[in-house]
Amino acid sequence: MTLRPRPKSAALHRVVALLQPPQSTFTLACASAVFGDHGPAIPARYAFEVCTEHPGPVPTLDGYDMLVTTGLDALERADTVLVAGWQQPPGTPVSPAVVAAVRRAHERGSRVVSLCSGAFVLAAAGLLDGRRAATHWARAAELAARFPRVGVDPAVLYVDHGDVATSAGSAAGVDLSLHLVSADQGAAYAMRIARQMVMPPHREGCQLQYAELPTSGPVTDSLAPLLEWLSGRLDQPVSVADMAHRSQVSPRTLTRRFTEQLGVSPGRWLLDRRIAATRALLEETDLPVETIARKVGLSSAVNLRRRFHDALRTTPAAYRRAFRAESAG
Repeated sequence: MTLRPRPKSAALHRVVALLQPPQSTFTLACASAVFGDHGPAIPARYAFEVCTEHPGPVPTLDGYDMLVTTGLDALERADTVLVAGWQQPPGTPVSPAVVAAVRRAHERGSRVVSLCSGAFVLAAAGLLDGRRAATHWARAAELAARFPRVGVDPAVLYVDHGDVATSAGSAAGVDLSLHLVSADQGAAYAMRIARQMVMPPHREGCQLQYAELPTSGPVTDSLAPLLEWLSGRLDQPVSVADMAHRSQVSPRTLTRRFTEQLGVSPGRWLLDRRIAATRALLEETDLPVETIARKVGLSSAVNLRRRFHDALRTTPAAYRRAFRAESAG
């Protein structure tokens, strides 16, 4: 992950969502739920608006129109351009005006983000050439065939290159959006938004666990009860053997389940949660590193610093300077 320290300016980060008929209202809602207004409980750091190529009524997939009064010129003032899906039949060309507007925004320095099938628009603009990209698993093969220079990854929930980011199916747009907020504003701020949305700030696994399978078979036992148990015990030493005993399976079976369902080992998952807790404590408190290490189960300041640097390529002190939560926030 590339850390993006918050700008000193109080100016809001402007996110402009590009809508295209027929628009998926759910994909749009995934973005607005993260970048939109959260009320007085969470200080505003983003301004969210929508635009479309031809201002006026925009048909949706849900049988009603949305009135969008702003055209493509809105992309010229965007800090982040967000393409909220692409619902056209296979082979349909992307509008040249849309391609040109997205390309100009990127050249000007805007971050360009696609949710779900919106990756087709980014690919048409040439922004994904020679890069990994995500899209909905059902359209991954189509994207790869149509744009052979794009390294389509059908498994991941999202891919972030810094200037360009893509997400998998619609709900993965929330995962990517929260990831971008965390990179922009810090883990604690992203966690507040996620908590208000009643969802985890980081979802484990990959989108292939949701894809239609060609064969049927037994469903792997869910790890959810164990993950919830572990999340409440980050300050305690927990071994793979302890996890396996809790789940009443062998360590080998548990490791296989973690790999299949989450794509990581049990130890890696637990360490990632401890690093996430460390980030939040560095941002929201003045606790010394030694105290934080004990709270997140990393035993000592030396161990925390080593693990933190391995994960984020920075030190706890440098991270705290860059992302320290403002007292008002």
